[in-house]
Amino acid sequence: MFDTVLSLSDLSQKMLDAAKRAGADHADVVATQGTSINIEVLKGTLEKAERSEGIDLGLRVFKDGKMATVSGSDVRDNLIDMMAERAVAMANEALVDPFIGLADPDQLAKDWDVSALEIFDSTPEPHSGDLENDARTAEAAARAIEGVTQVQSASAGFGVSEFFLATSNGFAGGYQRSSRYTSCVAIAGQGAGMERDYDGDSRIFQSDLRDAFDIGQSAGMRAVSRCAPRKPQTGTYPVIYDERISSGIIGHLLSAINGSSIARGSSWLRDGLGELVLPEHLSVTEDPHRPRANGSRPFDGEGLATRS
Repeated sequence: MFDTVLSLSDLSQKMLDAAKRAGADHADVVATQGTSINIEVLKGTLEKAERSEGIDLGLRVFKDGKMATVSGSDVRDNLIDMMAERAVAMANEALVDPFIGLADPDQLAKDWDVSALEIFDSTPEPHSGDLENDARTAEAAARAIEGVTQVQSASAGFGVSEFFLATSNGFAGGYQRSSRYTSCVAIAGQGAGMERDYDGDSRIFQSDLRDAFDIGQSAGMRAVSRCAPRKPQTGTYPVIYDERISSGIIGHLLSAINGSSIARGSSWLRDGLGELVLPEHLSVTEDPHRPRANGSRPFDGEGLATRS
């Protein structure tokens, strides 16, 4: 578990101060820090073990109705000053946009309860040996499926990240997030008839993660089911989409209603305000406050409180 909320807060304030000194009218900073472990096995032996740690900084500045964004990962004071100066210089060369700017202070989130979202698991970091065992179990389960000729990869991992946002008009806040995953990719068939499929699971809480054996078994069965496909008769049929496909379909809708896409005129829904775009029996509900959900968060990237 990180104990770095204060350090990211201080770092963000340093960047805001540097932006002001460089001549920015307003600015906001996103600082993220994380650590992750990834274990992969192949044919029952350890193939790869990685641990990574890092910090990323993003600075957005506004000056005279213009905007520019820079990013970096070096937290030394002189380089922070250089980032701010570069951002302001870039903003000076940008085009004026009357619609850019920070949110009004009265719109910013004032308080939130991160614990209610349950997006951080305080369980101790898993031992690398436990992750390796999960990967081995998934691989063995996939290999045991009749028709599976090989397992391309089996992996398990863990990660913790911290996010902090600060703006020059008064917002400052952050939160931590954890993740634990297991995945497996299996191959079935021979030669030109080889097929590949996968399964995996990623959860915030380790206790919610699906069993590694089930993940490997599912990957193997999915790969085998792809062999010798049949062409269906042409017609109109009711269709039940696999979860992988259904989430992608919703993704097309979310991309189409994104404000940036609408402003650029690149969305197929750019003129669809007020129109019915889904069947009447289908509804889409946004709920950023679902406990233990990867998309849940107390505020958005502008510092506005999220709401259902």
